[in-house]
Amino acid sequence: MTRTTENIRNIAIIGPYSAGKTTLLESLLFLTQATTRKGRIEDKNTVGDSSPEARDHAMSVELAIASTTYQDIELTFLDCPGSIEFLQETYNALVGVGTAVIVCEPETERILTLSPLFKFLDDWNIPHIVFINKMDRAKNNFLDVLAALQKASNRPLVPQQYPIRKEQTLLGYIDLVSEQAYHYHPDSPADPVPFPEELHVEEKITREEMLETLADFDDELLTMLLEEVAPSSEKILQDLRQELSADQIVPVVFGIATQDYGVRPLLDILVQEAPAPLDTTARRELKATPGETVVQVLKNFYTPQGGKLSLVRVWQGELQEGMLLNGLRPGGIYQLMGSQQKSVQRAITGEIVALSRLEEVKVGETLSSGGKPVQSLRTATVMQPVYALAIAPENHKDEVKLSTALNKLIDEDPSLAWEQHGDTHEVILWGQGDIHLQVALERLRRKYNLPMTTHLPRVPYKETIRHGGTSHGRYKHQSGGHGAFGDVYLDIKPLARGSGFQFHETIVGGVVPKQYIPGVETGVREYLSEGPLGFPVVDVDVTLTNGSYHAVDSSEQAFKQAARIAMTEGMPHCEPQLLEPILVINIYIPNEFTANALQLISGKRGQILGYESLTDWRGWDHITGYFPLAEMHNLIIELRSLTFGVGFFDWQYDHLQEVPDKVSEQVLATLG
Repeated sequence: MTRTTENIRNIAIIGPYSAGKTTLLESLLFLTQATTRKGRIEDKNTVGDSSPEARDHAMSVELAIASTTYQDIELTFLDCPGSIEFLQETYNALVGVGTAVIVCEPETERILTLSPLFKFLDDWNIPHIVFINKMDRAKNNFLDVLAALQKASNRPLVPQQYPIRKEQTLLGYIDLVSEQAYHYHPDSPADPVPFPEELHVEEKITREEMLETLADFDDELLTMLLEEVAPSSEKILQDLRQELSADQIVPVVFGIATQDYGVRPLLDILVQEAPAPLDTTARRELKATPGETVVQVLKNFYTPQGGKLSLVRVWQGELQEGMLLNGLRPGGIYQLMGSQQKSVQRAITGEIVALSRLEEVKVGETLSSGGKPVQSLRTATVMQPVYALAIAPENHKDEVKLSTALNKLIDEDPSLAWEQHGDTHEVILWGQGDIHLQVALERLRRKYNLPMTTHLPRVPYKETIRHGGTSHGRYKHQSGGHGAFGDVYLDIKPLARGSGFQFHETIVGGVVPKQYIPGVETGVREYLSEGPLGFPVVDVDVTLTNGSYHAVDSSEQAFKQAARIAMTEGMPHCEPQLLEPILVINIYIPNEFTANALQLISGKRGQILGYESLTDWRGWDHITGYFPLAEMHNLIIELRSLTFGVGFFDWQYDHLQEVPDKVSEQVLATLG
């Protein structure tokens, strides 16, 4: 078979945790004979979830790639993590695919967890299909499940099948295009059976709704329905293909992936209805010179052997071994099958392959073979970290290589971040949740031999004063030869919040010579790094009002010491006040949970500034408030617990605020 772009399909398998995505991939690969046996998650032998971290946690924690062929069409599947904590991996992968298969369970209460995925797909105009898995466990009526799905999707759903059930057992399905009924059989394709007359009314209503939805986008079909002319199966398939490719509809099918039920019909839809690569390229509005090779990085991997692989989508042209991309020469081109790599000489438009040794290339970057860089393609927004741990190497000698290892982790997963905090001097690792950070720490240990100790980050408290005062400091030291003498009087006053530190002098008559005044300011500043409560001092004004000096023994250093003595004596009498960082947070949640979220914020000393409907998220609210950084650590965990895992927030530092007296006493007691 001649390989052409027209024969390539790239499909992301997405959905919430435990929906059965990796199991579906195993079925797809087995039925298309890409593998000789189906792996099982509990046996830790699946093509997806091949990393040690995925197998230890029994869940997908990073992207997995696998390819197969079905009816002369090359299918590349990107199996994406389902946990909300690894959603960045999914978003980055979706940038490069032509179609997504959303895998979900037939539980109406859990369909809410699909909202962020539907929203991303709609925003990017990515064609998508819903595969309702685990239909043997369905507790809800099929039409009720469809109705719940429709609430989560801005695109109209189009069921292509209707289930045939006997009590709780799924026997087969009716193809709503051909109206042919089928029964499932273990280890073999479903076979046609007579139409079950007891389902005639339900099937007829569902099929008419399907056709009416398709007719909303096709005047010819609308005319046929108005004139009561039955459309042919070919006409219906044509509409499904066109409207799916244009991301106007969402086809829905179902099955049981563990038994391969419904997987063959899904394959047929992917082959017959999913858009070809050039359709996807057109949607991305690529601006490049014809004939130029253009690729985009979807994911970076650091292999156990230490080499870097960059997963790329070829958007235009042909990728050849030895070709320069943005002036860089990849070490090789590889097709990936789980953890396995296969070297190839070339890759054509539409393929997703891995390139080695592109050391400086970041996720989302656009690379081209031309002499000048092309306009960068759109990339997925990097999620802001919301959960943090302070980390330190178990072996202090490893501190020198920690930053390099952390930067590699972030190169693989941009939703991680790290910082060396300027106030607390801790190395803080930021991520999307507890499991996300635990996986990152496991990778540090396994890949880079860097076992870590962890603790909650210290809150970078500051302190100020409630009222002013005066203070006198004298430093006198005599030890033979020249001595040391400095004498100062300071006036200490509080400033408005956010003013910082100000220093003045009102010296008259030269009682403190000008050359010694900088030493006074230096001494004050050094003291302010740790005030009476043990934290950096802010928002104070210090004025040098008087003093004295010795013609021989005085020096700038002596006056610096005198200033420190004056501050040490004077500040405790100015009623020190603990300050804490306050954030502005924006919380996004389904409106059915708004009341609980408001209680959560208030219960953590937050201040509600307001809430309103989220305009581009149907049924969601946006809450704005002030929130203490000290209360932030578990906020994302509790928010997700309230909202079936879908609630999220972003934040930024806003101001310092006085800590309530009771809380301040608790903080100081723990330090003391």
